[in-house]
This record gives sequence, structure tokens and C-alpha cells, in this order.
Amino acid sequence: MSRPWRREPRLFPDQVTVALVPTAATDLQSTHERTRMSKTDIVNRAVSLYEFIDVETSTGAEIIVRRGGQDYVVELL
Repeated sequence: MSRPWRREPRLFPDQVTVALVPTAATDLQSTHERTRMSKTDIVNRAVSLYEFIDVETSTGAEIIVRRGGQDYVVELL
């Protein structure tokens, strides 16, 4: 008697393939070389950061960068 086909649970719930525009590909490579993180980790962090910023700004928060004692409001287009 044969066993019924069963799908093994996936370790990662979602996998996507994307075509990066040249600027994004260059930025990904630069970040990879500077941090020595895997490209997968960089993309995962970028998606999570974007989600955080989007939720915060959509509920009225401002994203501020402080450099050299000056504050700059960041707007994502």
C-alpha cells in the first residue's frame, strides 16, 4: 500500500523573485559588501523597515534623521 502524497512544511513561508532596477541592485550590492550580510537578510530587513515606516507615517508620525546637531524630516515618495 502506498503512502498518500504529503507536502512537507516549508521552512520559509514566502519566496519571491524580483527584478531589481539598476539603482536598487547597486544599493543591494553596496550594502552586502559593507555589512557582509546576506542579500536575503538585507532584503528581509528592508521590507520590515518599510512596513514600520509606512505604518508610522500613515498614522501621523514623522521620520527624523539627526546629523551634526541638525534634524531633517524624511519623506518617502
